[in-house]
Amino acid sequence: MIPNGASPSMRSPIPISAYFALPLLALSSSFFSLALSDPRIAEAALLCGNSTGILAGNIIPNFGAVMRVILGSVTDQRWGNYSLTSPPPPVYGLAQCHGDLIETDCLLCFAESRTRIPRCLPNSGRLFLDGCFLRYDGYNFYNETADPTYDTLKCSSSSAVPADQKDRAAEFSDRVDRVLTNVSASAVQNKGFAVAGEDGAGGAAGVYALAQCWSTLDAGGCRACLENATSMARSCAPREEARAMNAGCFLRYSTAKFYNVPVTGGSSRVRITIAIASSAAAAISLVLIGAYIGYRTYSKKKQVRDSLMRLPASVSKSGLYFNYETLEKATNFFDNSRKLGQGGAGSVYKGILPDGKVVAVKRLVFNTRQWVDDFFNEVNLINGIRHENLVRLLGCSIEGPESLLVYEYIPNRSLDQVLFANNAAHVLTWEERLHIITGTAEGLAFLHGGCAVKIIHRDIKTSNILLDENLTAKIADFGLARCIAPDASHLSTGIAGTLGYMAPEYLVKGQLTEKADVYAFGVLVLEILSGRKNSIFAQGSGSVLQSVWKHYKSNNLAACVDPALRGEFPVLEASNVLQISLLCTQASMELRPPMSRIVEMLNDRDRVVPQPKQPPFLNASVLSDESSSRSSYTQTWLSNQLTASEVSSGLMGSLRTNSRHAIQASEPR
Repeated sequence: MIPNGASPSMRSPIPISAYFALPLLALSSSFFSLALSDPRIAEAALLCGNSTGILAGNIIPNFGAVMRVILGSVTDQRWGNYSLTSPPPPVYGLAQCHGDLIETDCLLCFAESRTRIPRCLPNSGRLFLDGCFLRYDGYNFYNETADPTYDTLKCSSSSAVPADQKDRAAEFSDRVDRVLTNVSASAVQNKGFAVAGEDGAGGAAGVYALAQCWSTLDAGGCRACLENATSMARSCAPREEARAMNAGCFLRYSTAKFYNVPVTGGSSRVRITIAIASSAAAAISLVLIGAYIGYRTYSKKKQVRDSLMRLPASVSKSGLYFNYETLEKATNFFDNSRKLGQGGAGSVYKGILPDGKVVAVKRLVFNTRQWVDDFFNEVNLINGIRHENLVRLLGCSIEGPESLLVYEYIPNRSLDQVLFANNAAHVLTWEERLHIITGTAEGLAFLHGGCAVKIIHRDIKTSNILLDENLTAKIADFGLARCIAPDASHLSTGIAGTLGYMAPEYLVKGQLTEKADVYAFGVLVLEILSGRKNSIFAQGSGSVLQSVWKHYKSNNLAACVDPALRGEFPVLEASNVLQISLLCTQASMELRPPMSRIVEMLNDRDRVVPQPKQPPFLNASVLSDESSSRSSYTQTWLSNQLTASEVSSGLMGSLRTNSRHAIQASEPR
């Protein structure tokens, strides 16, 4: 990826030595059994702090800001730490991939961690995946080696040897002890990471181990942590597997070779023999290097193009392609002065094409599997869809170091920048707000029923509603959208969206229907009419949803309208629109009206708006049975609603209520 402001000449060329390494790697693969690439996102432990740690306040935006900085560090060096102490509460974060993961798998593992760890919010959390670690807390924990409160040991349930063979069990335990001692000592001498193993003989199980200290520890801290972890892990033998997870390190042994690098140790004679054979084979292969380089280069390009850039034929033939260098120059090489917005999937820049046309260029973060899926998802969904209230896709680029999408440029930017701007020069009038609400409703109704397929946006919020020069609403950002077959009632999916706009059945059960968009639309309307953002941690009247419901029960809905309007709005009409929003935010999705009916109610001002039957907040009765044992704090927190912070799309996971807090917060798009 080219840094902001970099010119094409700054791109790093591929070293010549890399080409010579290719045949050597190909030949050496016959001697070494390398594990297949695997991000190892299986969850080893999620440990959430108690309510005496980080609490309310700015924890969500601070958490998102810390995660953004750490993402850059992980991308560059596979680990990172960052702290933000102002405004309070302070948030300290640390992420690290295990030393054997390749770059792409490291990024995938970190992305999965970001999706899962916010279940602990608003308290502190630490998450151990089998390939990486992520932690955030309210104090500087970077030099911690152990924490008796949270350090965890997990032993597998099955034994590596039959229960009646005590001699073999003792022999296996001795092997475990040797391997753990070896890998811990090697890690201290190898910048905190090592693997080690002993193959089994005569039917005996082998033992393979990995040790990883966090890079914030010095050698002494790493040694102390791994010594403690070793004493913990060896107690699991003769079980097949153990994971010792301490504040400063991770130690695992298994009878399966689970890591991605060759085992250290073994016979010196074997290593010498392999080295001689490899050297001889390399010498012979020199005469084939030229042909091999050409073949490998072509195959690699073809593989990347086939696996990552699988644009449908309709897009390929539609003239939607843009030259990468053209877009690079149009955005002044993605200069920060051209940036229009920043989100979880990438940044958006203002671009000026050679013919003078102004466009918006969405630059995806990186071409991992999940981001590429979102890229194709957005291209496939928007291409060919035309509606006044949907942002139009103009083209895309797949030939450069990253994928780009090109949209029509919307001059007035996003609704949140107009609605919530401090000292805004222009206060939206009642007519303008109603125009935006109606346009958004008509765009959603089109997505739900006016296309060949039913499209659920999943991320309706003020920052994804763009305004043109006439303040016409344009729904943007289809990176999280999903198609549902016409005969399907709902789709079970990993949680993705934005907290504060997510319907309870989707947040709790992962059940996705078009009624999730209806719920988000209801929250959007409340924010537009009140001029206030919805908030997770606001208590009582501090929550927009609860405040509107309270005024509805007292037959005084007009009191919720933004004071900036100075009473210049039709009271009855405003009350009706607010009542429509309450219909949309009812906890039971069956009670929410479809978007087509909402459009009818908004356009027919003489129509009687039905009375909502439920308050717009999640109460205990709505939760599944399995959540009844959760803490009363969790239910109260959910009841107080959700704040406008992004939930990044999970790579493979799905958030459930049997986790401590089913939320994922990230930076706003």
